[in-house]
Amino acid sequence: MAKDGILSGIRVIDCATYIAAPHAASVLSDFGAEVLKIERPPGGDLWRLFPHLPGTGKSELNWSWILSGRNRKSVAIDLAQPEGREVLVKLVRTADVFVSNYQVEQLKKFRITWDDLSAINPRLIYAHLSGYGETGEDADLPAFDALAYWARSGLLGTIRGQDGSIAGARAGIGDNPTAMSLFGAIMLGLYNRERTGKGAKVGTSLLASGAWANSCDLQVKLLGGSFPERTPGQAPANPLILGYLSSDQKVFFIVLLDPDHEFPRLCEALGISEIGKDPMFSTIAARAEHAAELYGILQSQFESRTLGELKKLFKQFDIKWSSVPTLDDVIGDAQMRECGAFVSHEVPGHGEIETINSPVFVDGVVKRRPQAAPEVGSDTRGVLRSIGYSDDAIDAMIKRGVAIARD
Repeated sequence: MAKDGILSGIRVIDCATYIAAPHAASVLSDFGAEVLKIERPPGGDLWRLFPHLPGTGKSELNWSWILSGRNRKSVAIDLAQPEGREVLVKLVRTADVFVSNYQVEQLKKFRITWDDLSAINPRLIYAHLSGYGETGEDADLPAFDALAYWARSGLLGTIRGQDGSIAGARAGIGDNPTAMSLFGAIMLGLYNRERTGKGAKVGTSLLASGAWANSCDLQVKLLGGSFPERTPGQAPANPLILGYLSSDQKVFFIVLLDPDHEFPRLCEALGISEIGKDPMFSTIAARAEHAAELYGILQSQFESRTLGELKKLFKQFDIKWSSVPTLDDVIGDAQMRECGAFVSHEVPGHGEIETINSPVFVDGVVKRRPQAAPEVGSDTRGVLRSIGYSDDAIDAMIKRGVAIARD
C-alpha cells in the first residue's frame, strides 16, 4: 500500500454539483485520491450558496462548502465554450475516475457522455449519478434527494405525525447514503479494471437508493402485504418499539426485537416483574391485543424516572435503547469522536474546526487529514499548467471568460 493512502495515485475529476456525487469523490479523497473539482465560472458549484437559502442552518463559515469541498483542487472552466471542453478533455486523458450527476441532456450538450469520454480514455471509470435512472419516461427529470430519494421512493409518505402531516426531509439526508452507493460502484469499477485493464461505466440513482433504504416496507407491498393503520389518538401498535418521555422531559427510544426474552427483563428493571408474567402481556399476540394497556403501564413507569435513572437500569438489564438527542447533544457526544464520526482540520484564518468524517475505515490505515475547501478557481492555473498550458494561454482564457483563477 502506498504511504500516502490506499488510493494515492488515483486522479478523480469531480464534474458534479451539490452533495451526492461529490461526496463519493470525498470518500475517495480521504484515502489518498487526488480530486479535481470542475466548477462553472464565476460562482462555482451552486451548493456553495445553499446556506443563504431561507430555512437553512446559518453559521459564520460556509458550512456547506466546508462539508463538501474538502481535499479538492478547484478548476473553474466553462464547459459550454470549446476551449473549456478542451481543458476537460486533456484532464480526462490523465484521470482514473470521472464523476458527474449532470442530466443526460447536459452530458450530451457538453459531449461528456460515457461514449464521448471512454473513447478518449478507455481505462476511465465513469461514475454517473442520476435522479431517476437512465431509462424510462422520467429518466431526465431534475431531482434532489428530497424529491427522488425521499418522496418518490415512498419514504417520506411513511413518516407522518399522528395528525397525518408529512415530515420534512433534512438537507443531504438521502444524498449522503447515495454517495456511499456511488463510492462502492466506483471501487468495483477500479477493481474490475485491475483484473481486465478496461474502464467501465458505473452508477446509481437517488430513486434506487431511496428504494433500498425503504426496502423493508416496499418488500411487504411487493408481496401484497399490509400494515396496521394508526388513527389520531390511538395507542401505538407496538409499545416495545417506541419513543417515550422521562420525568425530566428527555426523549428516548426503546427497541425490543426479541420480546419474549427482553420484555420480562424490562419489567424486572422497572420493578414490575408481575407484568411480564401476566397472561395479558406474556406472548406477542397478547401484547398486540392489549397494546393500549401495555403502553399506558410503560408510559407511567418511564415518566416516573429520570433519564439518568433509566440509563442505569437499561444497562444493568441489557435493554436496547437510545436517547433522542438534540443537535447540540449530538455534537457534544464523546462517542461520536470515539467512533470517528468527526474529524478536525484547519481552516485558514479560523484555526481548527471539526467536520464530518466519511464512514469508511480500514484497520491500520490512517485516513488523510482533511484539507480546507478551496475558493472557486483557486487551482485553475496550477492544474492547467500541469497539462501543458502556458501562462499566456491561461491568461487569454481568463480574459475571454473561459476560466477564472485565483492566483
